[in-house]
Amino acid sequence: MSECRPHELMNFPEGQAFTIAHLSDLHATDVRLGSPRDVLGKRALGWLSWRHRRRHEHQASVLRALIADLHQRAPDHIAITGDLTHLGLPSEIAAATNWLERIGPAEQVSVVPGNHDAYAGAEGAERWLPWRHYMGDLAGPPADADDADADARGFPWIRRIGGHIALIGISSARPTAPLLATGRVGARQRARVEALLATLAAEGRVRIVLLHHPPVAAGQSRRRQLDDAAEVRALLTRAGAELLLHGHTHECHEGVVRGPHGPIPVLGVASSSSAGPRPARRARYRLVRIVPERATDGTPRCRISWQLRGFDAATGGFVAETEEPALAHSAG
Repeated sequence: MSECRPHELMNFPEGQAFTIAHLSDLHATDVRLGSPRDVLGKRALGWLSWRHRRRHEHQASVLRALIADLHQRAPDHIAITGDLTHLGLPSEIAAATNWLERIGPAEQVSVVPGNHDAYAGAEGAERWLPWRHYMGDLAGPPADADDADADARGFPWIRRIGGHIALIGISSARPTAPLLATGRVGARQRARVEALLATLAAEGRVRIVLLHHPPVAAGQSRRRQLDDAAEVRALLTRAGAELLLHGHTHECHEGVVRGPHGPIPVLGVASSSSAGPRPARRARYRLVRIVPERATDGTPRCRISWQLRGFDAATGGFVAETEEPALAHSAG
């Protein structure tokens, strides 16, 4: 079990829990080609992968079952850490928007893009405009700035929830060469993230960071890594956060990054739609529960726990698989 160490929770009502559901790698869209141009370059390889493997692994019926279970659990918020599409085609972006509407209203659902959502092309962050309502308030430069890093334009975004929670959405999504699925946050975005984390710490908020590529070793190969992972870990060590959620690996993962007041939990989750060619890759999502408390000496602290819920092929629904007990940690 990992730690949660907010800098200050004095304005966080004691005992009031906040539950966030973490989904990732929906790959929820069919690839419908409008013209031969849709499969030029790298997208030709991606289309072949989808045609022969991915469309059989990622099933709409599994995602529908997950959404039904999610609605029964009724979390306070839902976080989706990228790869809603296969090839990032405009038709897929539109289809993924329909899935987002099924998952929940925009004020209760937050999204960051993944490498498949930026698979190829030079559209930059404008390609995700249909998802804008699911991305919180822009904390980056205006749309006509930062042209040197167009794919990070507008990131990070921020969502303040009530007086106590903040979500920070970071984009690691970049078009890459064939056979690569790497990501990069970039120096300008990292600087904005670090400043934002410091501001939110001063506000006394629990800071939940959303990022597609894991900034730690989580079983990903070199060709699937976050290229500036060391720099992202360094900024978290300086600025701190209470939780980081990621996707990308299609398997569940639990790790930590060193923070200024102790370890920061780093949680990854499997694909939300995988019928499971291997048990470890079967569809799962995670319910994370954060409860503020006070130590006997009055020191603010919080408890964080989570439950994994996985697809059960026998019933066609989702069931609880593991439940991690909560641990309490004092603020630094």
